[in-house]
Amino acid sequence: MTTVLTPRDVARLVQRVGLPDLLRRLVAYLEADYLRWAEFDKTPRVAAHSPDGVIELMPIADASLYSFKYVNGHPKNHRFGLPTVMAFGVLADVNTGAPALLSELTLTTAMRTAATSVMVAKRLARPGSRVMALIGNGAQSEFQALAFHHLLGIRELRLFDIDPAATAKLLAHLQGTPGLTLRVCTSTAEAVRGADIVTTVTADKTNATILTPELIEPGMHINGVGGDCPGKTELHRGVLEMARVIVEYEPQSRVEGDLQQMPADFPVTEFWRVLAGAAPGRESDAQVTVFDSVGFALEDFSALRLLHDLSRQLGLGAPLELIPQMADPKDLFGELQLNHRLQAA
Repeated sequence: MTTVLTPRDVARLVQRVGLPDLLRRLVAYLEADYLRWAEFDKTPRVAAHSPDGVIELMPIADASLYSFKYVNGHPKNHRFGLPTVMAFGVLADVNTGAPALLSELTLTTAMRTAATSVMVAKRLARPGSRVMALIGNGAQSEFQALAFHHLLGIRELRLFDIDPAATAKLLAHLQGTPGLTLRVCTSTAEAVRGADIVTTVTADKTNATILTPELIEPGMHINGVGGDCPGKTELHRGVLEMARVIVEYEPQSRVEGDLQQMPADFPVTEFWRVLAGAAPGRESDAQVTVFDSVGFALEDFSALRLLHDLSRQLGLGAPLELIPQMADPKDLFGELQLNHRLQAA
């Protein structure tokens, strides 16, 4: 049987474990898998683009487990009462191909994206960073804010969005969070002035320039999350030119990230090399660093592993007969006859 986790199951899991602890566990799983980088069969995600968005498949496997995620990105979906991002995923046994877990990944993608941001910022942001600007206050913003607050010690959030309702929503969710000061700003420039970390997480599928070079101060770490598909950027190319740029999987980031603006020989470093000590992270307090985050299948693999482990520990999820349970595995046609006899009865 395949275990199924619905959005309600994942919400219960978060309530049982607590969001801060779940994010910590996610970071631990992510780090463990990134340190095994060479063990994975990796490929850029497969994308089907349309004028209004993109639908993607994200596969990856090691010697024991295979996973994939189905995910979309449609910025106009709110008009139809749908999330901008919707996702589900599968974790399967490599030896048999049997799917062990079928899980929602809409909520989980937001959590794993925030955990990945913090994992990288631990190596790239200046020690003692306490102020973060959060540009884009939509569906992903609370996850980013709470991950950086609980796991990296951010105490002040500067908030800006062109949609005041998005900021109001974020304020309603985060007001009263112990140790976190929220400051609403009237522009990107106001929000980033004096910030240690700048997180951009905007949704429009356009070549935008949310951050321009004159806004960047020495020592800033930029966590660029929203530029994650062809034709969608957030950072002026001059910001990349002045920074040390870290990516997840270079072949994918060259096509989908803010990096798509740069020539093919523009230097970047894959994060696994920083984590493993094969390449430096931040090299000085004055250095500007950029994490050009597009989301990579390994992060969903880690998240699905954690969900599978926690679902068994906590007794969450339900069994689903997704694959025929056959008395004779060689008699597939007999399953049709069995179903016919059951219906006739």
